[in-house]
Amino acid sequence: MFDAFYIATPNWMHKQFAVPALEAGYHVLLEKAMEDTIEDCLTIITASRKSGAKLMIAYRLHCEPATVDLINRVRNGELGDLRLFTSIFSQSLKPENHRAQNGFSAGPVPDMGIYCINAARNIFGLEPFEVSAHGYRTPGVDFNCDDTISVTMRFPGEKIATFIVSYTAKSVNSFTLVGTEGYVQCNPAYMFGKGLSINYTEQVKDEQIKTRNFPETDQFAGETEYFSKCIIEGIDPEPDGEEGLRDVRVVDAIKRSLESGKVISLDPVDTRRVHATPDQVFKFKYGKVVKEDDLVNADTPSEK
Repeated sequence: MFDAFYIATPNWMHKQFAVPALEAGYHVLLEKAMEDTIEDCLTIITASRKSGAKLMIAYRLHCEPATVDLINRVRNGELGDLRLFTSIFSQSLKPENHRAQNGFSAGPVPDMGIYCINAARNIFGLEPFEVSAHGYRTPGVDFNCDDTISVTMRFPGEKIATFIVSYTAKSVNSFTLVGTEGYVQCNPAYMFGKGLSINYTEQVKDEQIKTRNFPETDQFAGETEYFSKCIIEGIDPEPDGEEGLRDVRVVDAIKRSLESGKVISLDPVDTRRVHATPDQVFKFKYGKVVKEDDLVNADTPSEK
């Protein structure tokens, strides 16, 4: 017997697995980006609401200590009025990787840009009303999508968020946040793994520059623990279907900007939403790394 599904297929295949599971009453932990289109996101949300099964979008950083600490501190005004967010997220991808051969839907914006979009939205506590994007294709690289994309998002109060994502550059994942009273530089900002911990450097007002260090954390364990807690205790997950939808509508606007060369306007949406809070943070140490030989030589489960 089981209670829930974790769905981590390519984005454009999420609906075909999530909807039947939710309609049957199974809870779903669904990878980001939530789906390929706004319409498919809405279909998934409707299935969850109809059956009452819980839907959580797998934003692991919403359960990660450094990220949640930063969101809460800056939204409490410690950097003054937030003005600027800028980010770079890059990696060197081989042309034979499926993400390089399935167009925009598997490209760097849904794959990596989703982190930048989600970070900016949650840090500002606002939704963008205007999006523009430019795509670039590195000469000699055999990808069937723009391998590097730059994006600008305008938020109410003339707050600006920019980011660049790339499949053809040295691995970097960082962002800088600037307010009227201070700044934060987070590096690494989005990645996970044994030996890696997210931390950030800050200067508030005229104080000394400080580095806030956080423990190495198994982000997937924390995410799964929070999802399990929501199921057992009847809690509505914070990164829910609406959270996933709000990122996908920005991804959709980026795609339309790339296709048209125009600035895309977004309809206003209610910003009175809960955000990640310390009670959904879990600090798990990494367990033993399982090697392929360990799986091959494992005993089969008993049928008794």
